[in-house]
Amino acid sequence: MAHEAASSGPDRRIGRSRVADQIVDDLRERILSGELSNGSRLAAERELAEQYGVSGATIREAVRVLATIGLVDVRHGAGTFVTAESDTMIGMSIASVVRLEGVGAREVLGLLGALNRHAAQLAVQDATDAEIASFREVAERLAVIDDIDRAREDLRAFMRRLSEISHDALLVPLCRLLADVQVELAAELSGGRLSEWRRVTGGLHEHRLALVEAVASRSAERAAEAVDAHSAHATALILSSPQAKKLHASDPGYARLLAGMLNARLSSAAS
Repeated sequence: MAHEAASSGPDRRIGRSRVADQIVDDLRERILSGELSNGSRLAAERELAEQYGVSGATIREAVRVLATIGLVDVRHGAGTFVTAESDTMIGMSIASVVRLEGVGAREVLGLLGALNRHAAQLAVQDATDAEIASFREVAERLAVIDDIDRAREDLRAFMRRLSEISHDALLVPLCRLLADVQVELAAELSGGRLSEWRRVTGGLHEHRLALVEAVASRSAERAAEAVDAHSAHATALILSSPQAKKLHASDPGYARLLAGMLNARLSSAAS
């Protein structure tokens, strides 16, 4: 049963200027500080209105803003719950930038490559031998591509594992989100054809193994070079598919496609 947060508490009355914004700021701070923990339920609208000394309409506006930025989830008939997960908040921000600025596939894949470069250099220093062994195990599972669904999950696991063994709390959610987008983009542009998965994912196998060996060598320079080679080859293979050429005519940078993928990922994470 979810813990109920802010069901009672001190009088939090504030001035009338930009009231809803001030309530948003106060609740956001309480959520991000951990006072209102992830999964906890906010007090009922009437209780919050009494605490802040405002109308129910003002509380509803504040909650709407918090829901929009991914900090709470309003479940009709059940209440409002804190959903302060880094993946969701980062994902919403990136999805908005992709859509508003028309950010394309090359930019997204390039950012992932830069982040992976940093992750690999950190992994060289901080990953344990057991973690590097697990990284190698995931890479070796992709030696043979004979099932699309399994290859998709193994590729996702490989991409995520690099950031995980970096032990960097900021890199992990960033890389996890963008790695998932890269895998989904490859899947979309493959047109569901096993031959395309073999061409793209299979074509990167030697690069994946080289990356593992570079991290295992404990050489930051070698690891950075291996990531750069993998990233450049992955981008070239993904964007050279026949399906990619068809989509390019209607969505040159794949910005709409990428934004849709990000939004779908966020919707599934919230459900």
